[in-house]
Amino acid sequence: MNRRRQKKLTRRLVAAAMLGDVAGAGALLRAGASPELPDADGTTPLYAAAVNGEAGAVRLLLAAGAPPDAESGRGSEGTPLCGAACWGHTETVRALLDGGADPQLREDGGTGHSPLRWALAGGYDETAAVLRAAGAEEAAG
Repeated sequence: MNRRRQKKLTRRLVAAAMLGDVAGAGALLRAGASPELPDADGTTPLYAAAVNGEAGAVRLLLAAGAPPDAESGRGSEGTPLCGAACWGHTETVRALLDGGADPQLREDGGTGHSPLRWALAGGYDETAAVLRAAGAEEAAG
């Protein structure tokens, strides 16, 4: 597949993931879109789905091989689990954990906040409980 076509598919996959369009994302994956590649802004499809609370799209992308702990963006985003926890998307947090996301992994290459820290900062007690049950512990940062 040529580079131009791959870029177009990636852009469309990120948009479908962000909107929770599982059928559209599935079609794009079947057409050759990679669940691993970021778009031109550096956003990965998994992060786009996670930060918007689209658990179905998260499950689809993980099943297609999206790495659960890959950071997204160029310093402005983070890990999918941190993105979901930041907004209290508990079902999405569960899907990411089920897909192998590390509940202790801090964003920004390990120097930023943890998913638990984001959940606590937002007052999302249920999300924090799910993260703790998965092994997340309080940490500074």
